[in-house]
Amino acid sequence: MTKRLLIVVFVCGCFVCAAGSATCGAMTENSPYVKWKNGPSHSDKFFPIAVWLQDPANAAKYKAAGINTYVGLWQGPTEKQLAQLKQAGMKLICSQNATGLNPINDRTIIGWMHGDEPDNAQDMQRQWKDVSRIKQAWPDAPEKTFEEWGKWGPPVPPKDIQAGYAKVKAADPSRPVFLNLGQGVAYDNYVGRGIRTRRLEDYPEYMKGCDIVSFDIYPVVHNKQEVTGKLWYVARGVDRLVKWGAGEKVVWNCIECTRIDNAELKKATPHQVKCEVWMSIIHGSMGLVYFVHEWQPKFNEAALLDDPEILAAVTAVNRQVTELAPVLNSSTVTGRACVASSNENVPIALMMKEYKDAVYVFAVGMREGSTDAIFTLGGIEGRKPVEVLGESRTIESINGVFRDKFEPWDVHIYRLM
Repeated sequence: MTKRLLIVVFVCGCFVCAAGSATCGAMTENSPYVKWKNGPSHSDKFFPIAVWLQDPANAAKYKAAGINTYVGLWQGPTEKQLAQLKQAGMKLICSQNATGLNPINDRTIIGWMHGDEPDNAQDMQRQWKDVSRIKQAWPDAPEKTFEEWGKWGPPVPPKDIQAGYAKVKAADPSRPVFLNLGQGVAYDNYVGRGIRTRRLEDYPEYMKGCDIVSFDIYPVVHNKQEVTGKLWYVARGVDRLVKWGAGEKVVWNCIECTRIDNAELKKATPHQVKCEVWMSIIHGSMGLVYFVHEWQPKFNEAALLDDPEILAAVTAVNRQVTELAPVLNSSTVTGRACVASSNENVPIALMMKEYKDAVYVFAVGMREGSTDAIFTLGGIEGRKPVEVLGESRTIESINGVFRDKFEPWDVHIYRLM
């Protein structure tokens, strides 16, 4: 441990993680899903870990990787798709009655999908066939002909999302409605929002059209230097959704684990995937959605399954999240934990939990750099061993104070008995 001046950079006190879907375990009042009879389980042993828009034929393989939920179906749900998911023990969030099938009584379905990235610029041919609707929806939009707009028009109006939400809820109020938003949640300069770029005031309005809100940004493979490699954009987006939801919305988020469409063929390392997962949870995400498609060097819908190294990493982190689900689903302890970083350019984010006579501290480095950290936990006296979970090592706490080293994008999870 160096003797440089330590600067306090983060105090935990406001992040709450919650429950999801399983068939066993204690029912918890902390679950945000208690209001939905047919929604995700209220068990304290479940934390939602999902995969985006995958073939149900691969459900057993994803289940083996620790994934418990599918989000989205291509041209579904169909009876065959539901049967495949049910056989694998996989839960599902999908569009309501998309194929004419009426699956409302099917308990495989735990939520309804309501749009993907409506906050982004929309195809003129699909969304804005009548150009006069643009000024009605967005009064400050420029006056343009259909041809002048070109391929892309404004985003879907939040009022349309709210109206669609009301329709889905009227058909089935027993399940939550899921809405996924784009990278503009975290990246202010994202031009893919067209005329609504940097208009953050849109997001609380979109969120009125859902019960579970998610977003996606993939910093490792991002094509803009402003974002590339800056994993903390994931946490920024989660923070914003938590704030905009004001405790009324359940927050999930997407995680990168493939090359996606990166022309340089780079992808997140196992260490970076783990960092993004725990960074998300520490900042308030209550569910994870892995994006596993890949277009470079060729299209592969299930690229994660064909990448042994990353698949092993994803499986390991999913196992750890699932093992700690009862802890994550317990109330967050506020006002009793702080951390000081020796490197003011590398703040540490943390979350503190108490579960079955043990104290847990989840911590992650928020910038790409090394630092020494001093943790101070109130209400803990004397000398106590601090187990660093998953790392086969123990450090010592003296009156609630202990030290540790963080290398770039490190995650450490501590348990004090």
